[in-house]
Amino acid sequence: MPALLETRALTKRFPGVTALRDVSFDLRPGEIHALCGENGAGKSTLIKLLSGLHPHGSYEGELRLDDRPAQFRSIADAQRAGIAVIYQELALVPELSIAENLFLGSEPRRGLLIDWEKLYTDARAVLARVGLTLALETPVAQLGVGQQQLVEIAKALSKQTRILILDEPTAALAEREVETLLDLLRDLRAHGIACIYISHKLDEVFTLADRITVLRDGATISTRATAATSKHGVIRDMVGREIQDLFPRTASHPGDVLLRVEALRAAPSAHTPARLQDISFTVRAGEVLGIGGLMGAGRTELLMHIFGAWGVRQQGRVEIRGQTLPPGSPVQALASGLALVSEDRKRYGLVLERDIGFNLSLSSLARLRRGPLIDEESEVRVSQKMFSALRVKAPSLETVVGTLSGGNQQKVVIGKALMTAPSVVFLDEPTRGIDIGAKLEVYELVNQLTAEGKAVVLVSSELPELMGMSDRILMLHEGRVGGEFARADATPERLLAAAMGHQLSAA
Repeated sequence: MPALLETRALTKRFPGVTALRDVSFDLRPGEIHALCGENGAGKSTLIKLLSGLHPHGSYEGELRLDDRPAQFRSIADAQRAGIAVIYQELALVPELSIAENLFLGSEPRRGLLIDWEKLYTDARAVLARVGLTLALETPVAQLGVGQQQLVEIAKALSKQTRILILDEPTAALAEREVETLLDLLRDLRAHGIACIYISHKLDEVFTLADRITVLRDGATISTRATAATSKHGVIRDMVGREIQDLFPRTASHPGDVLLRVEALRAAPSAHTPARLQDISFTVRAGEVLGIGGLMGAGRTELLMHIFGAWGVRQQGRVEIRGQTLPPGSPVQALASGLALVSEDRKRYGLVLERDIGFNLSLSSLARLRRGPLIDEESEVRVSQKMFSALRVKAPSLETVVGTLSGGNQQKVVIGKALMTAPSVVFLDEPTRGIDIGAKLEVYELVNQLTAEGKAVVLVSSELPELMGMSDRILMLHEGRVGGEFARADATPERLLAAAMGHQLSAA
């Protein structure tokens, strides 16, 4: 079958770095082609090239569409050729309605005025293609992330898109929303629309894709039919070495109780119903306690509340090393030896426009003071030590955090937490949106923390990760403890049953 889209020996250089090296790739009509690789492998650069963001003339090699040379000098050129990109950061205007977003910049007109009747008629038709029946007047800001993503795809389809490129489209979606999206992509494939699907989630890739191409260090490593390869083979191509154990949890020898939570009950505000109810657990030195549950079960709220950054406590007690931790004070939590790595690193964990050094020391400035002033020499020395220990891939501490890959941003967030010298570390979805190589480094760090006698609480929505890296697992169901399991007793069936409020006996 002839290629719909093809790249031949694409090379893209930036000052001091070659982002793509002789990359060859092809996409067939009606195909879902997965693009895999670690952060920094060149996936984003390739997307920007295909979409016209990096214009013709700024790279070497050839781009072909319908077996003819294609020279996109702008995003508009690529869109006119039928190429659309759905990024992780959706390009919608929250204050505008669904209908207005769908045709923003290309509104049908009657003379100089917008033809609102035609706009709404066309909007209904294009929404129907993605299975949405929402009121067209609804502001996009009122939609959930999954619905916003479907609106973004509908917007692309309204432009006669033939090639849809999706960059980590399920990173922020609930399980039901993921299934809706995958079903839609299968339907688009059946109607001849080709997709380039970029994801770190190999389960999705193997469920959905017809072929898989792996990039590493800016070069094409392999392209194979999905049926002719395996997850193990894809991971090996991505990282350049054999990975014997995806979850290298070392044997634990729990010590004293470092964190104790008793009969905790908390609400979002003083006059709202409790969101967390009757939650009790302990975590010991050298132990990883995994916390799981379905979307909305209260996992993040639990960690945020204990840290002092969410909700009002109605009853219960939290102790760190036997000392009561009062509610509502992150400063006190940090001083008591508790550190939190938030699930939303860009919103809560980083100042993206500042450099690595600034971000690393941000939570530990109180420890770096000499009198009323910051000891800048000590700050640089300690930050440089953490920077080196975490093997952050960046030229120096002066590198702006917003320019780093997702995995390296996550390392900075974790480093910032560790610089407070905590005894208890909360990790909320620490591997979300990062590649397999970066995940393995996070897992090795967890082992290092517990080997040093720290207690780790790991929240994850991925059951294999939860089972592979936890010594005990606490499953939440609607703000309550649905079940607690020793590592040896945890099976996917039992964990899911507990997350849904049921109990299954051990096999």
